[in-house]
Amino acid sequence: MPTPQQPVMEIERERKLIQLSKKLGYEFQDLNFLQRALTHRSAGSKNNERLEFLGDSLVNFMVADVLFHQFTKLAEGDMSRIRAHLVKGDTLAIIGKEYDLSDYLILGPGELKSGGYRRESIIADSVEAIIAAVYEDGGLDACRAMVMRLYQKRLENLDPKKMGKDPKTRLQEFLQSRNQSLPEYSIISVNGAAHAQEFTVCCYVEMLNTKFEASASSRRKAEQKAAEIALDEIESRNI
Repeated sequence: MPTPQQPVMEIERERKLIQLSKKLGYEFQDLNFLQRALTHRSAGSKNNERLEFLGDSLVNFMVADVLFHQFTKLAEGDMSRIRAHLVKGDTLAIIGKEYDLSDYLILGPGELKSGGYRRESIIADSVEAIIAAVYEDGGLDACRAMVMRLYQKRLENLDPKKMGKDPKTRLQEFLQSRNQSLPEYSIISVNGAAHAQEFTVCCYVEMLNTKFEASASSRRKAEQKAAEIALDEIESRNI
């Protein structure tokens, strides 16, 4: 038997679903698809895992299709690298945050308590599930239009030479293209307890006769940050 509170909760949930639908730029014929896409497995058996599976394939296909037609001179390897970057979890999570998906996720008590609405993997999975929900609700053309909206800015500003390449790789390729010595990385210090260490590294670029320092939670991340700083310096000098 329904409690007096249930209708109010249902009305509020529908209001939020309509609000998100407007943000996404797609009007669902059946809001149940969107609700399922936002429902994490911790909230029950009727969750978004199957939609996520379908959405993963759809976004891979549609991004590949755009790259194939938009960049007609790109080699297969470059298209694969760029697509991998555009559809990876980190990118999907950023897209989800742009639409404030954390405010709409439906999580079980345990995930709510542990801050699951902030977890990037959950946000990324929800983006894939939403893409599939649009496909199920409106068909292939509606789904394609949704993916293009989600990726519009990224596709417009896409630089094939940089996309998907980490800063260390880009710095190395830049120096090699000018027959310059490769950067030298060294650890300056390691601080903190074993479970929360901070690495500070130096990246020496002989071409600039400059050392670039950066700190992060791992040596690899610190080296990437130092390489990024070096690249920014190279760009600022218009080298």
